[in-house]
Amino acid sequence: MSQGADRVWSVSEHLDSILGQLRPLDPIELPLLDAQGCVLVDDVTVVASLPPFANSSMDGYAVRAADVEAATPEHPAVLDVIGDVAAGVGEFPAVGPGQAARIMTGAALPPGAEAVVPVEWTDGGTGEGPAESMTAYADDPSGATGEVRVHRPATAGQFVRERGSDVSVGELALAAGTVLGPPQIALLAAIGRGTVAVRPRPRVVVLSTGSELVPPGQELGPGRIHDSNSYALTAAARAAGAVAYRVGAVPDQVETLRATIEDQLIRADVIVTSGGVSVGAYDVVKEALSSLGGSFGEQAESAAGHVDFRRLAMQPGKPQGFGRIGPDRTPLLALPGNPVSAYVSFELFVRPAIRTLMGANDVHRDVVRAVCTQAVDGSPEGRRQFLRGRYDKQSGTVTPVGGASSHLVGALAQADALIVVPEKVTAFAAGTEVDVVVLD
Repeated sequence: MSQGADRVWSVSEHLDSILGQLRPLDPIELPLLDAQGCVLVDDVTVVASLPPFANSSMDGYAVRAADVEAATPEHPAVLDVIGDVAAGVGEFPAVGPGQAARIMTGAALPPGAEAVVPVEWTDGGTGEGPAESMTAYADDPSGATGEVRVHRPATAGQFVRERGSDVSVGELALAAGTVLGPPQIALLAAIGRGTVAVRPRPRVVVLSTGSELVPPGQELGPGRIHDSNSYALTAAARAAGAVAYRVGAVPDQVETLRATIEDQLIRADVIVTSGGVSVGAYDVVKEALSSLGGSFGEQAESAAGHVDFRRLAMQPGKPQGFGRIGPDRTPLLALPGNPVSAYVSFELFVRPAIRTLMGANDVHRDVVRAVCTQAVDGSPEGRRQFLRGRYDKQSGTVTPVGGASSHLVGALAQADALIVVPEKVTAFAAGTEVDVVVLD
């Protein structure tokens, strides 16, 4: 593709250019808790049934179904209690005709037993009315003796978790490409996996540029503003699944920025900058990554690798930069500095890059069709515009939030979607069906 200064890139061309140069990170074997948020590399099959043995889902008595099939409050079944079965115990008595074994939740069903009668259906071995809990177990932990009266019948298999009723040997537990969250980690632990092969979460370093930027919590001086971009982009990177490091604001000093980026390469799979990519006198990112200063479309050479600075047919976010720098050819995405421009650019370009490095199946946000509740006009011809909006899934509608200006952080905070206005559309009426990028 031509890198000429007059070249205007489409959104799709720029995204394809980025993703075409990225591959998922190499797999590593991690302990389960360290693998949280990572993408599974291989299918995981079950090597041991879950549960591994039939066990009780209630505190109560393990019985034979035939012995309690006629039990009623008026005519309870009276059974001899031959012992206790506690969770984790490997030896337990066999239940014969007319017998019962006191059993705890999670304990293995003893031989001969077919069902579990909850303690509330019995007298708890007291000879009195229905028991409320297994109090006798606490009073006599050495073993149950005597009789128990059962006031209700139980069918075979009742209150019993059968072996393999959750997952069975040979079944697919988790498919490759699964993002490991708490439920998935629980399953891996339950089937005995202590480690798992995953693609690591990409390490994303985020920094803002601008001598006017002041960290939140510090007092503003004349002409200064608080740095919101580094916070927004770091949070967005974490939400996308990355391990994100916020460097903060770097002043408009070429050597300082270049040194900062070089220092961060050691811990970065991706570097994201905001600001300094336009056509102003202090476009520090372009100057820092180019010995010539460069202009849009020009290939900016760095010490190792290059960064392309481009004009895109989009609003907000016209100026963009992308390249591979450093000895490991680390991807660098240079975003514009206006807060909305930076965030929209992140969603369109950085998030898919992070998801690609993760090896995730869902690289892109969901795009749905929705009816816009308000008219839109003044969209620039030839540019794809992304308006902030509130999406109502139940009604299938979307409502614009704020205007088109790229500094409206307040409106951005109210949005959960991006309304897409195509390049050839400059206006449409309320009730028009549009594409909507659904955000978290």
